[in-house]
Amino acid sequence: MREPTVALDVGPGLAGAATGLFPLEVRGLGFVADGQRLLGDLSFRIDPHQVTVVMGPNGAGKSLLLRLLHGLIEPSAGTVRWGGRPLNTAMRRRQAMVFQRPVLLRRSVAANVQFALKSRGAASPARCLELLKHVGLAEHANQPARLLSGGEQQRLALARALAVEPEVLFLDEPTASLDPAATAAIEHIVTSAHQAGTKIIFVTHNVGQARRLADEVLFLHAGRLIEHRPAGDFFAQPQSTEAQGYLEGRLIF
Repeated sequence: MREPTVALDVGPGLAGAATGLFPLEVRGLGFVADGQRLLGDLSFRIDPHQVTVVMGPNGAGKSLLLRLLHGLIEPSAGTVRWGGRPLNTAMRRRQAMVFQRPVLLRRSVAANVQFALKSRGAASPARCLELLKHVGLAEHANQPARLLSGGEQQRLALARALAVEPEVLFLDEPTASLDPAATAAIEHIVTSAHQAGTKIIFVTHNVGQARRLADEVLFLHAGRLIEHRPAGDFFAQPQSTEAQGYLEGRLIF
């Protein structure tokens, strides 16, 4: 699989735009479903310009946290404030999210990107082609999206997310089922977006991937925030037995 190499023009002023949404401040965040506490009393602060990686074993609450931050679901307790304000529709339009399993329209590859562009009133064949070139899918523009491979579908999902010029990009295990080449292509696109000024909040269970991408790490276990530290410190000397065991590959209950 060819790794994308075309630099993406994400729009004027985007490199400094994310500061308007930050800091992201979470206080006492909790979520309960069917009487079971899935997240409890999470408090942290995130600033722009770093890649924030959320890690933890299965069932730790990583994906749930992303959905709460992006406003897809309402918390049972606590607050999420962006730049000192509760999340609203206008602020959500400045964000985008890519899921583990791409949700694509049953249309052509190009039509998927054009749909996102139209949502921002910026439909343009030239812009669509630019985005498809950036993710290495230009030659598939007229092909049905459903015929793409798993890695190609995820790159299309990223192109569609980038089409809205997000200031914050949430990624929920986007490479979980991909081979190394496809994973490298996704990481390249994400890193390019970060370098262009987009804030990245990335969920992964892959320790190697977290080491490659993270500037800071949020480590969750059993619905609790165990550590929030710079990535270099976290990987060199985890402060909790849970994080130490996780990094050593042990099963954590």
